[in-house]
Amino acid sequence: MHIVFLNPQGNFDPKDSYLTEHPDFGGQLVYVKEVAQAMVDLGHRVDIVTRRIRDVDWPEFADEQDFYPDYAENLRILRFPCGGDRFLEKEKLWPHMPAFIDAMLDFYGEALPDVATGHYADGGYCAVLTKAKTGVPFTFTGHSLGAQKLEKLGTNTANWQDMEAQYCFSRRIAAERMSMTHAARIIVSTSQEQKEQYAHSLYAGAVDASDNQNFAVTPPGVNQRIFAMEATQLDNDVSASLDARFGADRGPCTVVSSRLDEKKNIIGVVNAYAANADLRRRAALVLCVRGIDDPETDIDKLGGAEKKVLREILDVINQAPMGDRVHFLNIGSQLELAATYRYFARRSSVFALTSFYEPFGLAPIEAAATGLAPVVTQNGGPSEIFEDGSGVLVDPFSADHIAEGLLDGLSRHATLAAAAFRRVQETYTWRRTAEGYLSAIDMARSDHVRQSILSSEQLDETARIQNYLGAVE
Repeated sequence: MHIVFLNPQGNFDPKDSYLTEHPDFGGQLVYVKEVAQAMVDLGHRVDIVTRRIRDVDWPEFADEQDFYPDYAENLRILRFPCGGDRFLEKEKLWPHMPAFIDAMLDFYGEALPDVATGHYADGGYCAVLTKAKTGVPFTFTGHSLGAQKLEKLGTNTANWQDMEAQYCFSRRIAAERMSMTHAARIIVSTSQEQKEQYAHSLYAGAVDASDNQNFAVTPPGVNQRIFAMEATQLDNDVSASLDARFGADRGPCTVVSSRLDEKKNIIGVVNAYAANADLRRRAALVLCVRGIDDPETDIDKLGGAEKKVLREILDVINQAPMGDRVHFLNIGSQLELAATYRYFARRSSVFALTSFYEPFGLAPIEAAATGLAPVVTQNGGPSEIFEDGSGVLVDPFSADHIAEGLLDGLSRHATLAAAAFRRVQETYTWRRTAEGYLSAIDMARSDHVRQSILSSEQLDETARIQNYLGAVE
């Protein structure tokens, strides 16, 4: 079977360039890559369709085709123009989607893929456009939805114009509604995601979140080639570097690995440390942030939103003061990250993810696969992932509760780490994820109803959103 993944934002290349360094290069890209590779391992032919970028600041994405090592025969990265040559943030891509899809369809000609799978709102919209022109059915994976982001950013009638200008909610939510309506199946990571996120009133009439036939609950997996207990040659180099960094301190740590995104709530862990002397004595805090070696100087390299997040973190650290108990690590690759996790696992450390809401939570699964004990947000996917008690769930809005959870995780590290590792091996592998997709795709292939072509004017839910904001105030 020939399957196409539609993912215009961010990009893909063999080196995973910029991964986690930019809001458009988040965990979604890892997800798409891993599912695509697992499908190839199961005998299918796959294309990842994204945009071509010919920009001196983003030189890795200029070629029209690219490949991953060991997958060159049956997995292509196909890049098509989308809004010109220079890099554009995902919010600026919307007007260019129809031309992007036209370029893709010109490339395929009569040799169309059997099925598409659209990722995020923009990928879903591309799948709708593809189906409208060709009848190719698709599945939709939202990853995170605009309605939840709109709420979490505190959008209201007073700030609506500013929020719309920055995040293009009217187009994003319109694209999500179209994707939900026309998808043969909606892929979700957890049943909670289905029943809570897709039941939002902004999606009323687009999908019935209570109808399980509309959805396929398919959890993501972990890359077992990278995130595993077994050490690699790289571990020796990482261990030597970290031994030199930490000196005589061989105690446990709390490990955080995240991009500088306000919704990831890194500040929640930092505030927990600032407020709890027992926690500071028990374990150091390690913040793994790609691109940050010395936060006080590297902060000037960041964009406005990331700079704001890091500035708040540094202010709390300096005011506590607890600078000697907080360490920043610049991790350059997933291989290095896995080796770093194993290093701290040997020191009976915990992994913390305290997002205000986490749609799924791949990061703690990766950490658990290397031997760290997970302490994670109770809001969203992690509550299902670790529902068997293999992780500690915390309230991300309470610094005290986060501190209590971290201390609990540190005191029960051996038990939690073993249980979380078993949980990952039994449930969260990319092969299982790919099998779930293929099952949903089998259903999608039976849906070949040609849809009417959508005009760009229809990609606008301003009135719906304004009515919603007025009703909730």
